Amino acid sequence: MKISHIIGIIVIAVAIGVIASTAGDASVYTTFTKAQEMAADGDDKAIHVVGKVKKDANGQIVDVFYNPAIDPNHFEFTLVDTENRAQKVIYNSPKPQDFERSEQVVIIGSMQGDHFQCNKILLKCPSKYQDGKLETTEHEAKTAQL
Repeated sequence: MKISHIIGIIVIAVAIGVIASTAGDASVYTTFTKAQEMAADGDDKAIHVVGKVKKDANGQIVDVFYNPAIDPNHFEFTLVDTENRAQKVIYNSPKPQDFERSEQVVIIGSMQGDHFQCNKILLKCPSKYQDGKLETTEHEAKTAQL
């Protein structure tokens, strides 16, 4: 075999090793029930839970606690997962902008006792494109006219 073939095989082997090691860190969406089972088994690996923020009959968000005057890095809310299980979530960072407008929330973290300790929040907000029309603010409309 030529040296160039050996180097090519080594490069391919290293690439496969890198892909295999990063695939082990990949997380799938799960539920609070599965997260609790994983925590009971001692598995504290970060997982993704998708759900919706708990709302009352009028569509208002309930069970949210955030007081930046007391602690700007403490945000609590209740999330309802795909199995309709409501769970208290604690996020030790400021409340994300547009949290109230989000349709769906993906939280990344792990179960710790009676709550889900969240490390990251991903929001899916409603689209500003509805019925093929672009919603604009008054400022954007004035800027467009200039």
